[in-house]
Formats: sequence, C-alpha cells, structure tokens
Amino acid sequence: MANGSTIPAAPSLRLLLNVWLLQTWRRLLSVTRQSRLLIVLIAGFIIGYCVISFFLFYRGLGFANRFPGLGTLLTERMMFLMFAFLFLLLLISNLVIGYSNLFRNRETTFLLSLPIPMHTIFRWKFIETTLLASWAFLFLIAPLLAAYGLVRHAPWHFYVITFIFLLMFILLPGIAGSCAAILVARFFDRRSFQISALAVMVVVILGITVFSQPHYFSDEQLETRVYNVLDQMLSNTRFVQFPLLPSYWLSAGVLNWADGARMASFFFGLVLLSHVLFFGLLMFTRMGLPFYEAASAVNSRGGVLISWPWHRRTENSKEPFSFARGPLDALCSWLPFLNPATRALLVKDIRTFWRDTSQWAQSLILFGLLALYIINLRHFTQNANNQFWIFLISFLNLGACSLNLATLTTRFVYPQFSLEGKRIWIVGISPVGLHRVVTTKFWLAFIAALLLTVTLVICSCHMLRLPPERTIYFAVSVCVMTFTLTAMAAGLGVLYPNFKEENPSKIVSGFGGTFCLVMSFLYIVSAIALLAIGSPWRLTGGLVPLPSIVIGVGFFLVISLVLGAMPLWLGLRRLRQIEL
Repeated sequence: MANGSTIPAAPSLRLLLNVWLLQTWRRLLSVTRQSRLLIVLIAGFIIGYCVISFFLFYRGLGFANRFPGLGTLLTERMMFLMFAFLFLLLLISNLVIGYSNLFRNRETTFLLSLPIPMHTIFRWKFIETTLLASWAFLFLIAPLLAAYGLVRHAPWHFYVITFIFLLMFILLPGIAGSCAAILVARFFDRRSFQISALAVMVVVILGITVFSQPHYFSDEQLETRVYNVLDQMLSNTRFVQFPLLPSYWLSAGVLNWADGARMASFFFGLVLLSHVLFFGLLMFTRMGLPFYEAASAVNSRGGVLISWPWHRRTENSKEPFSFARGPLDALCSWLPFLNPATRALLVKDIRTFWRDTSQWAQSLILFGLLALYIINLRHFTQNANNQFWIFLISFLNLGACSLNLATLTTRFVYPQFSLEGKRIWIVGISPVGLHRVVTTKFWLAFIAALLLTVTLVICSCHMLRLPPERTIYFAVSVCVMTFTLTAMAAGLGVLYPNFKEENPSKIVSGFGGTFCLVMSFLYIVSAIALLAIGSPWRLTGGLVPLPSIVIGVGFFLVISLVLGAMPLWLGLRRLRQIEL
C-alpha cells in the first residue's frame, strides 16, 4: 500500500492506544456494576496474596541470610536463579501469546484491512502482547523484592530503581518472543524447520535431564564438610551467572544497588537500557514487512504438514467435496451410548481445539514442564527417611498436581462456552440446545482432565516411592478435586460469558476468569489442609484417630460438592434466561 494512502504512523498508534484505554476503563466500570461482593472477594485475595507472600519471603530470606558466611551467597544465588527462570518463562509466554495475538486475532485481521502502516499494527500488537504476558510477572515478583529490600535494610530509592530495572527487563523477552512468533509463523510449514525445531527440543530436554542430576552426600559429609558440600550443590547453578544473560544484568543491578555499589548498578542498568533501545528500535522500525509476510503465509496455507509427501498423498487421494468420516469420527462412533448429536459436538470441540495452534501449543509447553517435574521427583526422597518429610513432600506433590489441574480448567475449560462466540444463537435454536452443549463440554473436559491428572498423581507417587494405600488415597482425592474444579470452571464460564472475544487468553483475563482462578486457588488450599487433617497417617508415623479422619475427609467432600455442583447448577439454570 502506498504511503500516501495510509494514516501516519504516530497518530494511528496513538489512536489505537486511546481506544484500548477507553475500552479498558469501560470494562472496569462494567465490572464494578456487576457485583460488589465479587470485587471485594478478588480484592481481598490480591491483598491476602501480597501480605502472605511478603511474610513468607521475608521469613525465608531472613532465615537464609542468618547463615554465617553463607547467607549472602545463598540469597544472591537464589536471586540469579529466580530471574533466569523467569526470563525463560516470560520468553515462552510472549511467544505463545504473541503468535495468538498477531496471527489468530480478529482485531489484527480487521486492522490489516485498514489504511494503517504494517509496522504500526505490529507495534500495537507488540505492546499489547508484552502487557498481557508480563503483568503477572510484576505482580508475583513484587512481594519478593519488597521482602529482599527489607531484609537488606535497603533505602527507599532501592524500590524505585528496582521497578525501573524490571520495566526494562520485561521488554527484552517481549521483543525476543514477538520475533520468534513471526519466525514460527513464517516458516512453520517447512519440513526443515519442523525437523530442526524437534531436534532442538529433544536436545534441550536431554541436556536438562543430564545437567540437572543431583549430588548425593552421606551424613558424615553433611556434618564435617559443609562448605565443600555447599560448593558442589551450587555448581549446577553457575550457568545463571553467565554475563551475557539479561537476567544476570537485572540481578547484578538490583543486588549492587542494595549493597550500596551505585556505579556498578548504573553500569548494569545502562547495559539493559542499551539492549532495550537497540533491539526496540529494530523492532519498531524493521518488523512491519516480516510481520505482513508471516500473516500472509499463515492465512494462505492450508496446513503445516503440507511439505510432507505422505500428507500430500493423503490430501490428493480425497475426492473433491467429500465428507467422509475421519479417524476422530470413527473413534467417537465406538461410543454407542451417546446419541449422534452428542458425538457431533465432541468431534467439533476436539477439532476446534486441535486447529487452534495457540491452544495445543500451550498444552504442549505445560505438559513438557510436567514431564520434567515428574522426571526429577525421584530426587526428592533420596535422602528423606524421616516420616515428617515424606508426609510433607507427598502433600506438596498433591498441591502441585492440583494447581496444574486448576491451570488446565481455568485456561481451557472456562472459555469453552464463550468461544462459541456470536454463533451461539445457532446452537440455541437447534434441537441440540444449549443445555446439552454445556453438559457435553463439561463431561468431555472432566474425562480428559481426570485421565491426565490421575495419571500424573499415580506417576508422581510412584516416583516418590509412596506405599499403595497412600497412592490410592491421593488418586481418589484428586478425582474429587477434578470434578469440583472442572464443574466450577464450566459453570462460571456460563455465568460470565464473553461472546465478543475469540482469544481464549483474553477471555480468561477478564473478570469471570480471574474469579474462577481465585476460587480454584482458595479451594485447593482448603482441600489440601482438610486432606492433611483427615489423612490416616500422622506426620511422624502411626495411625490417626477415626474422628479426625471423618472430620477432615467429610468437610473435604462437602466443600468439593458445594463448590463444584453449585456453579454448574447456576450456569445451567442461567441458560434458560440467556438472551441470544
């Protein structure tokens, strides 16, 4: 498009930003009119998280800092590790959200048809992606840095400088993630790119597995050679102190400012600033054309497997306009107890999920992290012979599996009803009806989550070398929690739908998704506490009295039934009054 027929870049970007701010403000006003009780609940959760996490971080950092001669080393190494892994997570988050926001977004498609420069559209989507991917990082990291400054007795300007460092830091993974999203979108259909990406993933997984092998020490070594043992334990973490890592610049800048080394902190701040300005300038001035080429490639190709001969032969063997049953239809036909309409809904939902690259890509990343978690679980009990630690680790493992389940239900189950979009009226007037659509979505999500979560719990209990009776206890408990979390997400998704948005990440980021996440977190904390109280095994071994078991397990079942069945019942009831 000729430059004379386009809107100037600066005013168009300013217009997009003003529209976004106005829409955000109106959403906040609409949220305040919905339910003050829910607003108070979410605000209480946010304040409670900040207070509790600050207290835990303050106590933990104070405990580590009291080690004579080792406290400073341990604290600094933990800071380097934390920022290194957060940089990696931010990079992955920006890649996934950036791909969805740049190439699977109706707003982007609409903007591409307007007389707006390509680099302006990319700039706006880059800003939006960075905000969506980074706000949680700032929210989670704030209590830790506040506790660290208090432990080190840092002056007030430490927090101001740290905030500036963080703002510069989050831009680098945003830039890298957006560039990686364009690269993937442009070349993902090429066979050489797919083979190279798969080879890199295998090498990274094998490297992490080999590199993360722990060191084991005898009791005599732990008592007589503490410094040598600590040095060997920290040897695997030296990679986070590589000077070319952005996380190293951030960590070194924050730590030096807390220690009073102002010039060293300014140096690392200038290193961060120079990289942000250099790569930011390239991003804002030279990525418009690659973005347009990648968007054109995504919207014009029929699939990402077209370069493989076997896929071409399969496609060429099909008759034109044939609607023959595929493998998924044949698989669902093995379920004779379901009527044809329900089977068609199952096929439609599964195909929709598979065709959305951002959906299954996030699932793949999540399951990859879970695989690493399970592989390394066996190291937790190598030296844990005390009953207290076995009890504690087993329930922490249950909590980790439950939090993973809450992530799955909130991210993938909650937006399912809203993803029907403006076409919901077609389903509403069809013989199938909205009631069957919602119940089918619930049972499909429940069965899929149950298979994944129970498998995860059984594998993790096996890695922890728990006896069969404890494995059965945890497996049954997680079955109940799967029902509650899935029903809660499905019910709240109907109570707080968003038919105007097609991006699942934005649907989850709304009021209803936040409320679902808060309720899931509170339920998991309460359920783990009740299951620990009602556990038939004591902290130090032995059996627990029967009344304690009845009280703990009984209350767990009651709150699970109420928090699961109530939202689902209210959601199904609201379907009768919904306006299409």
